[in-house]
Amino acid sequence: MSKLEILKHEGVFHYFEELSSIHRGSGDMEAISQYCIDFAKSHGFKYYTDSERNVVIYKDGTLGLENAKPVILQGHLDIVCQKTPDCKIDFLKDGLDIYVDGDYIKARGTTLGADNGIAVAMVLAILDSNDLRHPPIEAVFTTDEETGMYGAKGLDMSVLSGRRMINLDSEEDDCITVSCAGGCDFRVAQKLSTSIATGTKVTINIEKLTGGHSGVEIHKGRANANIVAGKLLNNLNRKTDFDIISICGGDKANAIPNACVIELCVSDYDAFCDKLNATIELIKLEYLDREKKMLITVDKGECAQFDVIDKDDLKKFICALSCTPNGVMEMSATINGLVETSLNLGILSFKDGELIMHYGLRSNKQVALDSLSEKMMTFFDALSFDFECFGHYPPWEYRADSQLRELYKGTYIEQFDKEPRVEALHAGLECGVFASAIDGFDCIAIGPTIYDVHTVKERLSITSAVKIYGTLVKLLAKLK
Repeated sequence: MSKLEILKHEGVFHYFEELSSIHRGSGDMEAISQYCIDFAKSHGFKYYTDSERNVVIYKDGTLGLENAKPVILQGHLDIVCQKTPDCKIDFLKDGLDIYVDGDYIKARGTTLGADNGIAVAMVLAILDSNDLRHPPIEAVFTTDEETGMYGAKGLDMSVLSGRRMINLDSEEDDCITVSCAGGCDFRVAQKLSTSIATGTKVTINIEKLTGGHSGVEIHKGRANANIVAGKLLNNLNRKTDFDIISICGGDKANAIPNACVIELCVSDYDAFCDKLNATIELIKLEYLDREKKMLITVDKGECAQFDVIDKDDLKKFICALSCTPNGVMEMSATINGLVETSLNLGILSFKDGELIMHYGLRSNKQVALDSLSEKMMTFFDALSFDFECFGHYPPWEYRADSQLRELYKGTYIEQFDKEPRVEALHAGLECGVFASAIDGFDCIAIGPTIYDVHTVKERLSITSAVKIYGTLVKLLAKLK
């Protein structure tokens, strides 16, 4: 018997189980794309595929809606591959070991891949059905969303005639997402002059900060370990003498770093530690209410000669680290509570003479994102530091007159006798890529409730999936 046999519901869980049997980590798209192509062929549907392995499947409208405006149903094919240390699954050849636990579908030892497998399963179930009422459908399955939306960016949008889209990559069933941030990477890579210094190595460990997602959690006041390091160094630089051997904090531009390690060379250890301890107490006091578990420890190392940043470049580096903006820049004037523009110093490194400062910039407005990029360029130009701005993805800006949003709200109220939440997301969705390329674009993002996405604790609510699928089906029947 199928693992999800008990959950057969309009084909959704049948297809979710089939998808779960196919290896489909980001960058490994061949098998899952071929599955979608084979599905289209077996049902006699027209389809399109491209070099990015995106797949678009076309289905005619049902009786009475043959000439209605088409609707795009969209989700991505790739999943984030994480597993427990003892898990034997090979993501390059194995499927997932899924099972039912009460109201949840889970995977043993791995991520579940409900992000975004449940979207693909729902769309396949709709395409497979012969008794649902709907307009012409353009089902768009994109690749490598998790690593940079490369599939959506590479899709030739001229193969789509639809101007309204339902994205199924949201993760709370009582919410309609109506806007998302665009963004880019800003990376400083500067060779710094070094010299030889003799003294005692002092290692400062800043750790056990909360960290988090640099988009959806940037407004929560969580300390950035790299920024904490900048404050500490700037304070010390005005009170005592030291040299920097190395620094390392964070490994992802889109994550708020929760740890940073600094290696210093000091000539008078005891005098330096008096100033350092006083500075640490000030830092702890500043973050007391926000980072109760923050730990700053100091280790004394050997007395030796070290390669350190030259004094002139040290001044520039500390200026860069302590004076560049970080965190929330602007709140939205149109959507209450939405962070409109932000940036995050996610990666900080000085090693072998090269300084790396890697920021993630975000905004729900393109003009604001461009303005922040220009500000960063002006600042680092003044320091004569080398930088690049790359990896741009466009925002999905809020549309005040969305007919699709209002129709979904009405359908949701009919089903559940309450209004869904209407929210904007300060993180990226593929909707932004489509919105930037399609004139007159009207879009919403919805989806069932999924918990602990991208972790081995990921789980999908079964009742929520049934709820969203039923609402989606009723919405499609209303589209003309």
